[in-house]
Amino acid sequence: MEHSTVKPKNTGKKQLFKNPVLESLTRTHISVPLIIFYSAAAVALGYGLVEGLVTPLLAVIIFIIGFVLFTLVEYCIHRFIFHMEPDNKVKSSIQYNFHGVHHEYPKDKARLAMPPVISVVLATLLFFAFKLTLGNYVFAFYPGFLSGYATYLCFHYIVHAFRPPKNFLKVLWIHHGIHHYKESDRAYGVTSPMWDFLFRTMPRVGAKNYKAEKV
Repeated sequence: MEHSTVKPKNTGKKQLFKNPVLESLTRTHISVPLIIFYSAAAVALGYGLVEGLVTPLLAVIIFIIGFVLFTLVEYCIHRFIFHMEPDNKVKSSIQYNFHGVHHEYPKDKARLAMPPVISVVLATLLFFAFKLTLGNYVFAFYPGFLSGYATYLCFHYIVHAFRPPKNFLKVLWIHHGIHHYKESDRAYGVTSPMWDFLFRTMPRVGAKNYKAEKV
């Protein structure tokens, strides 16, 4: 059975490791990564501007490019890694531990973000990779990319933790709710449904046939 299609449980949580230290490293309060990555983005951008490594106008343009590019990366990771076909035991284990557990327990607030111990390492490696390819432009692109990630975390948490608002933002609750409760092979975008629209993975289920309160 694919873990991505397990029936969601709206109460409870899953223990992944018997070792309490390892188990604690799989969980985090949402405020921790938000503080880390928004702060890192602000410091990197501020440093680039103060040191004159990038002009303000160019910084705005490159920042936006970095932010938008993250939303594409978010879509691709969610679709092709988190929802990869678990056709052997190794893939099944990876898929479940990284994302399937979230589909099984979507209301577990401590697993709505990647643990900082992992994400900080990845973010550090990305900085050096971007620095190598972009030079000083990294001090505008990297903050945009990090801000995109932090905004994704914020949206993802809000959609799962709060009831949908009675305004245009309700579309995000419906979109992600359909992914969790109706069509796990559709609606991969969390920050925006833009890439789902462009890559033709919009939900087959109409919004009128789905109750957003389920998210």
